[in-house]
Amino acid sequence: MISPTLPAELKAALDGKLQGFSRSDAAQRSQKISTTYRAGGTSSTIKSAADALAYALARMPATYAAVAGSLNALTEIAPDLAPETLLDVGAGPGTASWAAAEAFPSLQDFTLLDANATLSRLALELARDSTRLADCRYLPGDAGGNLAEVSQADLVIASYIIGELGEADQRKLAEAMWAKARHALVVIEPGTPAGYARILALRQQLIAAGAYVAAPCPHERPCPLIAPDWCHFSQRLPRSQAHRQIKGAEVPFEDERFIYVALTRTPPASRAARVLAPPEVGKAEITVKLCTGNGVALTKVPRRDKAAYASARRWRWGDAVVAES
Repeated sequence: MISPTLPAELKAALDGKLQGFSRSDAAQRSQKISTTYRAGGTSSTIKSAADALAYALARMPATYAAVAGSLNALTEIAPDLAPETLLDVGAGPGTASWAAAEAFPSLQDFTLLDANATLSRLALELARDSTRLADCRYLPGDAGGNLAEVSQADLVIASYIIGELGEADQRKLAEAMWAKARHALVVIEPGTPAGYARILALRQQLIAAGAYVAAPCPHERPCPLIAPDWCHFSQRLPRSQAHRQIKGAEVPFEDERFIYVALTRTPPASRAARVLAPPEVGKAEITVKLCTGNGVALTKVPRRDKAAYASARRWRWGDAVVAES
């Protein structure tokens, strides 16, 4: 399991970039970019090196935490997965590639694809002194149109990218990414109802194309949740002083809400129920909302069953629970 916090090499690279960079200017740029994203805009507004750095300082920690959580779930269900090649679609400053390098020591070859030349330059600068990513390739061009020119990779990751596309383009991108994924595809989106809907559509499309779901679902059936409920998870990460200043935040941590799907070419060797919400700990029992192979279940673990109760006390939102009983 990898930590949700940025690796030391990436922290050092960002700190180096921060020397002489105005925190107040970074905060203003970051706020402007965030406002654009919330209004449905894209990364095309990131045009200068200062914009790219402000974006990276504000968003890389949370994006990294979400990707790390998603990859941890995949490696738990598919422990034998040992990809050697990675394709990072819509790579931005390279966040997902850094997380994949931590999650998979087997990775040797990293290809990053993004249409934003400013973010790509920053990604290459941050990776320059990395022991794993120094030789990564960054391909310019849009995630949909340029995938045809890219070789297959053992693992394909797309984090926070499909929401920038229209519905028809999302379907085309999903098909193209699956075609490039030799063993596994992981797609991460914001943990909003809209992000969940995008993941759900991609999941359904690719199951129909022969994909198996490794995580978070323990099945390939339609999602059993009923609106207004939606599937999402949360990853807590610490905020550095610079991160707090740029985000105008006083709290020393951040909770990133995200939704993901990890798809594989072969069926998982084992299935695990998934904890869908923070467990409720009462005096007599623990109540846990689980997604199981048979649908959503509210499981109650009584305190008198000491072994099961002790185990359930350790369950956290998003955890895999192998013994569904």
